[in-house]
Amino acid sequence: MADKLETESRIQQDCIRYFRNMYCLKHHKPQLIMFSVPNEGKDLREQLKKKATGLMKGVSDTVIVFPNKVVFCEFKDLKGKQRPDQKLFQDKIILLGHDYWVVRSIKEFKELIEKEITSYCEK
Repeated sequence: MADKLETESRIQQDCIRYFRNMYCLKHHKPQLIMFSVPNEGKDLREQLKKKATGLMKGVSDTVIVFPNKVVFCEFKDLKGKQRPDQKLFQDKIILLGHDYWVVRSIKEFKELIEKEITSYCEK
């Protein structure tokens, strides 16, 4: 069923799998990059260690690197809302001139990627 509620984790996994298979393999020219930002820890000790090595609250779930462009991508299910620290991070990213996407489905992700790829190919 197309409207079934998916978890944020599942949406992110599907999007990463799709993107890597379509744009990140050795034969893709240019070979693009998409990676996750593990910004949660199992316990307080791990959180403190991550904070000491650069953890930043509110950072997007993933970063996508296109030629001459970086996009920050947050995944939410249909009911999910950004926390205040995520909105603050989004505002900072936009002020720095980058794109920030909140994606709620693989379909939406594919549409955003296709639009970006088309824009890049036209240049």
